Amino acid sequence: MKKMTALLMAFALAFACVGCGSDNAGAAEEAAPEQAAAEDAAAEETETEEAAPEETEAEDAAEAETAETESEEPAEAESAGTEEKSEGVMTYAEYAAAELDTEVVVETYVQAKQSWWEDKATLYTQDQDGAYFIYEMACSEEDYEKLTPGTKIKVSGYKAEWSGEVEIIDATFEIVEGNYVAEAMDVTPYLGQDDLVDYQNRYVSFKGMTVEAAGQDDAGNDVAFLYKWDGSGQEGDDLYFNVSLDGATYTFTVESYLCDSSTDVYKAVKELQIGDTIDMEGFLYWYEGANPHITAVQAAN
Repeated sequence: MKKMTALLMAFALAFACVGCGSDNAGAAEEAAPEQAAAEDAAAEETETEEAAPEETEAEDAAEAETAETESEEPAEAESAGTEEKSEGVMTYAEYAAAELDTEVVVETYVQAKQSWWEDKATLYTQDQDGAYFIYEMACSEEDYEKLTPGTKIKVSGYKAEWSGEVEIIDATFEIVEGNYVAEAMDVTPYLGQDDLVDYQNRYVSFKGMTVEAAGQDDAGNDVAFLYKWDGSGQEGDDLYFNVSLDGATYTFTVESYLCDSSTDVYKAVKELQIGDTIDMEGFLYWYEGANPHITAVQAAN
């Protein structure tokens, strides 16, 4: 009887353990989806946190690029655009369109001084849009010394023309704030073309031109330059020389008021040999056609 009782008790205990195990398994099965969902949520949060800096960096880079582009655009526009003028001052286009013998007011920058005599100054000037030759402007010797290259001046005078050279005469001026020195513009392709005159009085360059005979000396020998246009001058006078390109010959000048006999360009032209190939810089002066006033000469590159 005791054995039977013990056996029954053992069976009861076994059944209880099985039931308990089943309950735990069910609970585990119910908890598994919840745990998986939590793990997935945690993984998504981690991925979001990792992606956030990357998105922020990309956004920052895009904003920086946009800001850089915006900052570059005004600078490009400023360098490429027409210079803003003061009230009552003409743009170069307005000056070019003005009738001869009419009053003009311009703001421009001294590029070179040709001469001063009896309180009158003659200047080569230019802004970013064009050039202005100012002839015998009222100017004291003291003020003339202040007119260094780049100095900005406001000029009031009258537009005139002499043998094709457009200039400002009967002018007065005042020095104003600003500075600009032009770079030489290569006008070699415009030689012999009608639109060369559009660059009159500008600081320009000529490339790869060949020295031709300018005339003959007393012995009948060809020479590379002349004192004065007809050879009647002497040391210290203007130098005239001929250069050619593509079969056409042009006469250039070293203007002695602008570059006297002590200057490098005056000495260099006196050393030219017929057949030399040279590069030049100077101002596109006009006298019955292009008559550049040369300020620098060197062997062609």
